[in-house]
Amino acid sequence: MRDSQYTGYTPNRVEGVTADEVIQVTSRHVPCDGGGASGHPRIWLRIEGEEITCPYCSRTYRLAPGAGDDNHH
Repeated sequence: MRDSQYTGYTPNRVEGVTADEVIQVTSRHVPCDGGGASGHPRIWLRIEGEEITCPYCSRTYRLAPGAGDDNHH
């Protein structure tokens, strides 16, 4: 059975389970590679709401207030 904390391919942040690392970004398109050479393959995440969590490394990217008006791409 599928975990109810997951939507699509990207997990939601779960308090006490997901890493506490939250990175504030200014764009809805965010690259994540898990921290370089010892990380994971680079993927691009799309922030639909206010934040997104990487399905590989559990880093959470949060959209900065007033940012993210790049819906045209």
